Amino acid sequence: MNHTPAETLLRVYYDRFNARDVEGFLQLLSDDVVHEISQGATERGKKAFRAFLEHMNRCYRERVYDLVVMVSTDGRRAAAEFMLEGEYLQTDGNLPPARGQRYTLRVGAFFEIKGGKITRVSNHYNLKDWIAQVSR
Repeated sequence: MNHTPAETLLRVYYDRFNARDVEGFLQLLSDDVVHEISQGATERGKKAFRAFLEHMNRCYRERVYDLVVMVSTDGRRAAAEFMLEGEYLQTDGNLPPARGQRYTLRVGAFFEIKGGKITRVSNHYNLKDWIAQVSR
């Protein structure tokens, strides 16, 4: 199947996410990437994104599957919908205590792309559903 450059970029992004390849993942982002965290703050730059990924990899082991990518006709904006399965490894801040709970979430993500790099990532998922799953 032939993919547009933007779709290929996002598929590689999620492949590297699944591989927990932080360095490879960061190579796909612009230096001034904007990261809009679901139910959280907006962060800017690769340094902040690296810190976010390292934190997430300490607290969670996650894998994306059933990935669907949609790209605007000009290739500058894209969206992805996927399922995320995970394991809660280490308590994250004031969230429920971690004890290896498993969870599955539907996630939506929106992207801006310029010059072959991702310049914005906005992730969205149902936090109440996640909390209910790990609180059982």
